[in-house]
Amino acid sequence: MPDNELNRRDFIKVTTGIVGGLIGAAIGLPAISYLLDPAFKSGGKEAWIPVGKIADMEIGRPYPFSFTRVQVNGWERTSTSHGGFAIRKSEDPKDIVILNSRCTHLGCTVNWKDDAQAFLCPCHDAKFSEEGMVLDGPPPRPLDRYADFRLTDDGILEIFYKES
Repeated sequence: MPDNELNRRDFIKVTTGIVGGLIGAAIGLPAISYLLDPAFKSGGKEAWIPVGKIADMEIGRPYPFSFTRVQVNGWERTSTSHGGFAIRKSEDPKDIVILNSRCTHLGCTVNWKDDAQAFLCPCHDAKFSEEGMVLDGPPPRPLDRYADFRLTDDGILEIFYKES
């Protein structure tokens, strides 16, 4: 018998290896894909968020708002709360300043105080003007702004939120 011929035992080994490999690939590849798929999905990092009705916002008075964003990162689900103040400067719907309520020093939530006519941070006595500028305290920069906003046909003010 020549050396290059395949005997019955070697044929069964090769055939069993090929069939086993095909079965393993048919079961294993979808299972691996199922396990890895959430890790490659990216959640919605940008969205238009409704703030409130423009009719409810008094001119010159900060209108507080808040919203929660849920982020799915692989198998982990996290939710974060955000907030801010919308300030109408005039009757013009584009004349609005929208500030983030998170202090730029350590991230505490600032609150509007009518008697001080300023945003006050309870953590380190920081003080911000109605425009968000630093008046007093340790913050390194003014309050962050939501620069992109729009008014819907229903009269609802929306901000464009982008995950940073």
